[in-house]
Amino acid sequence: MQRTSLDKTDLRLLELLKRNARMSYARLAEELGISESAVRKRLRKLMKQGIIKRFTIEYVLPNEVRAAILVKVAPPKPVPKVSEEISRIEGVETVYEVTGENDILVLLRGPNIGFVNKCIDRIRSISGVASTNTMIILKSWALPTSILGEGRQP
Repeated sequence: MQRTSLDKTDLRLLELLKRNARMSYARLAEELGISESAVRKRLRKLMKQGIIKRFTIEYVLPNEVRAAILVKVAPPKPVPKVSEEISRIEGVETVYEVTGENDILVLLRGPNIGFVNKCIDRIRSISGVASTNTMIILKSWALPTSILGEGRQP
């Protein structure tokens, strides 16, 4: 799969879709100042390159529990193998391999704290998991971000 560099229009297209993945081709074309067929062509290219992996929604259910879990992996078990096993656990939304003191960051959600505890127990039972540190997410803030380097300044 050959990757090409992204131009400013590709980056703006990604930004628009990040804000609203249901935006019509016509509306995207209008926002970008290009034709609808050019939008379709760019989207196909971004999907073929693996830059756009899927179109999805964000949601929060009433009373659900969300958690971030930091995982340390003990050698000789490779981190990618542990990550793969964690990704198959029900309730796990995302698994990131990270740098620093921990090897993996897991984001999960469940209908109640009991469900989250069971997920944590399953993660701890995986061969190669040395330790976990769980943080229950109390509140999240959706901040406007820009992949173009515009917008909020620190």
